[in-house]
Amino acid sequence: MSDVFTIAGQSFSSRLLVGTGKYKDFAQTREAIEASGADIVTVAIRRVNIGQNPNEPSLLDAVPPSRFTYLPNTAGCYSADDAVRTLRLARELLDGHKLVKLEVLGDSTTLYPNVRETLKAAETLVKDGFDVMVYTSDDPIIAKELEQIGCVAVMPLASLIGSGMGILNPWNLRLIIENAKVPVLVDAGVGTASDAAIAMELGCDGILMNTAIAAAKDPVRMARAMKLAVEAGRESFLAGRMPRKLYSADPSSPVSGLIGAK
Repeated sequence: MSDVFTIAGQSFSSRLLVGTGKYKDFAQTREAIEASGADIVTVAIRRVNIGQNPNEPSLLDAVPPSRFTYLPNTAGCYSADDAVRTLRLARELLDGHKLVKLEVLGDSTTLYPNVRETLKAAETLVKDGFDVMVYTSDDPIIAKELEQIGCVAVMPLASLIGSGMGILNPWNLRLIIENAKVPVLVDAGVGTASDAAIAMELGCDGILMNTAIAAAKDPVRMARAMKLAVEAGRESFLAGRMPRKLYSADPSSPVSGLIGAK
C-alpha cells in the first residue's frame, strides 16, 4: 500500500479506530465493527469484560483478538495511578499486550482530560514499556510534551467526549498536526460522517470514535458511513484542495468558440 497507516511499528489498512461500548449487545458490536472496516478496537477495561469476569459473556468471543488489534483504554480513570494500574491489568489479561490508549479525565461532567495527571501517567507507562496512544486537550504545547515523553500517537479532542459537536477547533488541530512527528488522531466529538471527513481533510492521521456509531439510530449503517467518510477525507487531503478564491474570474469552461461569439 502506498499510504500505510502505522502506529508503533505496526501497519494497518484502516485509519478508523472504533470503540466497543454502548451497543445493545456483543452481536451488534461485532456487526458495526465489521461494517466500519476498522482494524483497531478500543476497549474500556473498567466497563467491558475481556476475561476479568469469567462467569460473564466476554468481548473476546464476539471480537476476537486474532482478527482485531485491541487497544485497551483507561476510560473512567481520574488519576495517573488508576490509569497505570488499569493498563497493567490489561497487559496481564491480554498476554503482554503493549499498545494502549491512555486517558485521564478531569471531571465526570465534561470528561475533559486532566493534562497534569495525563503527563504523569504517560511518563510512567512509557518507562514501563507500553506503546502509549494518548487522549489529550487541543493544546499544541501539551501535545508536543506528550510526544517528547515518548507517546506513539497524540489524540486531541475535537469537542467533548460523546457530545457529537464535531470539529470545533480546526486551527488548534492544524497546529498540533504541523508540529507532530508522531501520528495525530482526533479522539472525541465526531458526530456524523461529515465531521470525520473534515478531520481527515485537516491532515489527521486517523480518527477514534465510539458514540457517533453506537448511539446512531442505525449503528451498522453509520459505521459504514464513517468508513467511507474517513477514506474520502484522506483522499481529499492527499489530493490537495484547490485554492480558495473570492470572486474568481477564471471560468471552468473555455470561452473561445462559443456560438455567436465574435
